Amino acid sequence: MADPSPISAPASPPERVVTRFAPSPTGELHLGNARTALFNLLLARHHGGRFVLRIEDTDTERSREEYRQRQMADLSWLGLTWDAGPDREDALGPYRQSQRGPLYQHYFEVLERADAVYSCFCSTLELEVSRRAQLAAGKPPRYAGTCRELSAEQRARRLAQGISPTLRFRVPGGRRIEFTDLVHGSQSFATDDIGDFVVRRADGTAAFFFSNAVDDAAMGITHVLRGEDHLANTPRQLLLLEALALPAPHYGHVSLLLGRDGAPLSKRTGATSVAAFREQGYLATALLNLLFRLGHSSAEHGLLSLEQLVRHFDTSHLGRAPAHFDAAQLVVWQREAVHRLAPAAAREWLAGVLPAGLEPDAALAFVSAVQPNLLLPADAQRWSQIIFGPPPPLGASEQQLVQEAGGAFFAAAAQAAAEHGADLRAIAGAARAVSGRKAAALYLPLRAALTGRAEGPELAPLIKALPPGATHARLARFAGPS
Repeated sequence: MADPSPISAPASPPERVVTRFAPSPTGELHLGNARTALFNLLLARHHGGRFVLRIEDTDTERSREEYRQRQMADLSWLGLTWDAGPDREDALGPYRQSQRGPLYQHYFEVLERADAVYSCFCSTLELEVSRRAQLAAGKPPRYAGTCRELSAEQRARRLAQGISPTLRFRVPGGRRIEFTDLVHGSQSFATDDIGDFVVRRADGTAAFFFSNAVDDAAMGITHVLRGEDHLANTPRQLLLLEALALPAPHYGHVSLLLGRDGAPLSKRTGATSVAAFREQGYLATALLNLLFRLGHSSAEHGLLSLEQLVRHFDTSHLGRAPAHFDAAQLVVWQREAVHRLAPAAAREWLAGVLPAGLEPDAALAFVSAVQPNLLLPADAQRWSQIIFGPPPPLGASEQQLVQEAGGAFFAAAAQAAAEHGADLRAIAGAARAVSGRKAAALYLPLRAALTGRAEGPELAPLIKALPPGATHARLARFAGPS
């Protein structure tokens, strides 16, 4: 620990890239987390490597099993499949930190034998008072070293008082920690600016700095892409890994994902959770294409499949400026993704708005008719009611269109429907023959009578989606003498 030479993370990439996504199950998976998972998966897949899912659930007070399940479900829905994780255990697991206590204890003992850590009995109040005093003096807040040189007798006395200590890492002085960040380039930190930090909480559980670094090494993680708010954590973790003689990964700290208000997106912002967008009917492809371009530049402007995202991902394209989430951009990608849905996939996407027991052919006809006009499944709800429900009532403007067309117009149209079924060309031709109407004057009254609306999806495929006989019945309502 006294070696004055600088600490340096590895400079050359290993033969096999191994990345990970390590969420804490303390809330819903939000877009910032999803982007981190996406970038790590793309990096691994781009190099034919391995992608690991690790659940960091050592915070027993806030971690919840239901959050773990939801996060994993959201990742699976996005198509971000992992090679190893809580449900795909292998020799490097378990992949839940709450089950890795014996490993952490082993390395705590390694640090204790090397006198690289010490017990800290400072209370939360004492630490806060010290922090405020440093800030008031214009100094950066860091641990003051109060317990660093306690004697064995002083430690024993505090233990006898029933005080449960934390375990702090003894940061060496007078050194520099240097590494090349995959996004921000060369980094250098003075250890004199880093206070001794907690590696084990008072309840005996491993703190983030410790378990995160140890697990990366134990699981063979070679590259870590994470938010730039973790950049200041990296020198601490490099110190830990050096003290434990464990390999360090290549770190890359991506720009934060900001909302419209300029504040970072977080789990506390429910409207930006993956689950919220999923429940509204946004497609995974749309979200992935948006996230791919938030903080990562690309010359590819069209909608890309996950395989194409893998091919075009490049860490040299990761930007340093904050990335702003814009819902309008998501709408653009969603609209294109919906238009590209195959018929069977579109029918599955709209399953919740289709009548129960609807025949497959009828469902397909409906989906084909409305799909070009949809953004979300909710947009198809009213058309499902229009097509499969009773004849829709007409609004004032639609009623006027029908009245101006006249009874003879609809009598001819209804007769054509009786003879030719849902053949818009035959129906419009018959109505034109008796009225001389053309273009909008011809088709708008037909649309109003059939759908109750003067606008909407193309009429020809729409009336093919109507139940048998419905086209004739709806037109016949307005038939009469000229």
